[in-house]
Amino acid sequence: MENKVSPLQIISIGFLIVGNLIGAGILALPINTGLAGFIPSLLGLFVTSSAMYYSAIILSREAVGRQETNFNYPSLYQAYLGTGGKWVAVVANLIILYGLLTAYLTGITSIIGNLFDLSIPPVWLMLAFFVVVTLISLAKVAVIQKYIAVLVAVKCVAFVVIAWMAAGHIKVQNLSHINWPLFTCGIPILVTAFHFHNIIPAVCETLKWNQKVISRTMLIDMTLGFLMNATWLLIGIGVLPLDNSPIGLLHAFLKNLPATIPLAQAIGSQSFLIFAMFFAMIAITTAYLANGMGLIGFMDDLSSHHLGRTSPTVSRVLAFGPPLVIALVYPDIFLKAIDFAGGFGIVTLFGILPSIIAIRKARTRTEMLLGVAMLLLFGIFFALEAAQEFGLLKLLPDAEYWK
Repeated sequence: MENKVSPLQIISIGFLIVGNLIGAGILALPINTGLAGFIPSLLGLFVTSSAMYYSAIILSREAVGRQETNFNYPSLYQAYLGTGGKWVAVVANLIILYGLLTAYLTGITSIIGNLFDLSIPPVWLMLAFFVVVTLISLAKVAVIQKYIAVLVAVKCVAFVVIAWMAAGHIKVQNLSHINWPLFTCGIPILVTAFHFHNIIPAVCETLKWNQKVISRTMLIDMTLGFLMNATWLLIGIGVLPLDNSPIGLLHAFLKNLPATIPLAQAIGSQSFLIFAMFFAMIAITTAYLANGMGLIGFMDDLSSHHLGRTSPTVSRVLAFGPPLVIALVYPDIFLKAIDFAGGFGIVTLFGILPSIIAIRKARTRTEMLLGVAMLLLFGIFFALEAAQEFGLLKLLPDAEYWK
């Protein structure tokens, strides 16, 4: 008999999921995918959202099957793939969480620094944001969920306002551009835009291990995320020209800028500037809180079971110290950090490995073929990102060539 879940619990966990989905990924979407065009970006959005929902279902079934409060992915993959699988999961999770937190820190600094002529050095803006949001991340999970619920509600309102203000500036001709080779630049961002899988164990526990409710809740929240991401793509690609001018997509791509910066300059409205910055800051803050919470839990498990240390202070230093150091050393790494986290970490931990589990547990030919198809898809994503990072595949605004 399945446990009954209250509407309040569903709404509460829904805020947490949306808080994860609408983060730094949405700010990077039009920039990294815009060079390929609106149609390729929209199709890619549908494919990656479907693939990420598939992997979320696989992982939620594993969590429900175990019903463990301390359920963690390294242990899960060790059960299926041995010690090697466990350490692949550990490394992949570190890449994801460190990469995303680094992106949040550099992104918030870039947004404030580029939109406002402040006399404060960027490093102090970053440190101030880090201290405030990290302290909130150290609170109890129930407290963080309340913060996130309020911020997500405000974020959705801000998003509707900036979408309405930007709609009149969309140029239809901007949406006709298509360059499929450059689509590969946006794959890590597309994957990241639908990443919330670190909190799936918390989702399953909050929803009382009821698989039907869990699957439906994730589908509804991911659909909302898809609609918001698609709208943001329409705005970013429709408003910004495809050139290297200060408001161009190419310029933002080369400078590692979040989409709100060129959009605010292109629209030239003080009201839009305020709402866009407000939306961006809340999007990054909610994502930081959610992923920071996941990183603390992961580090607690890692330090107590694998590093031989149980001190909460040590695990929190290990959680938040490295992203801060990386962000301070490389303050212009916003898009690159998301690329790395998505193209390697998320694709591996929440794409390739769940697909292997699905194949191993397949009971029908259809389940087997679907698992193989997903494994090939995520494998291609990983290979394309690796080829770009190691210089085997070089993508330019006008051409693609192999070296």
